[in-house]
Amino acid sequence: MPATILYKRATFVTQLPVGHLYSPSHCWLAPAAAGRWRVGFTKFALRMLGELVDVQFEKPVGAPIQPGEILGSIEGFKALSDLYCVGQGTFAGGNPALREDLDRLARSPYEDGWLYEFDGTPDVRCLSMEGYRDLLDVTIDRILEKQKSDEAAV
Repeated sequence: MPATILYKRATFVTQLPVGHLYSPSHCWLAPAAAGRWRVGFTKFALRMLGELVDVQFEKPVGAPIQPGEILGSIEGFKALSDLYCVGQGTFAGGNPALREDLDRLARSPYEDGWLYEFDGTPDVRCLSMEGYRDLLDVTIDRILEKQKSDEAAV
């Protein structure tokens, strides 16, 4: 397990790997090999998605990819969501272990629970752990404000 810091805001608690990059769409990126990046969902993203039932990739291995491009989809009991690319280069494939054990995403989100790999460079909008921590603060505060507003309207 890489070095982490404890993050806690309201009822959300996680350990954020210090050396990872983070996308504004709540994915993490970590170097897997020279020029290859491994991508997964952060614990926050997984909490928002709920229980997962399927993941599919539409891009073939070796296909060129760009930030923001749809790579596939992930299905949960709550909704079907697109999987967006967080780098530029070549798609290297999805995590084959997810076919047999999709729960590994939630069980080990920053290690064995990665989604896909790509060869290339991360999106320029990716954040350091500190930048992502700031983004989480803003995101969670917005959620709490909306909850307060909704409760006051009732």
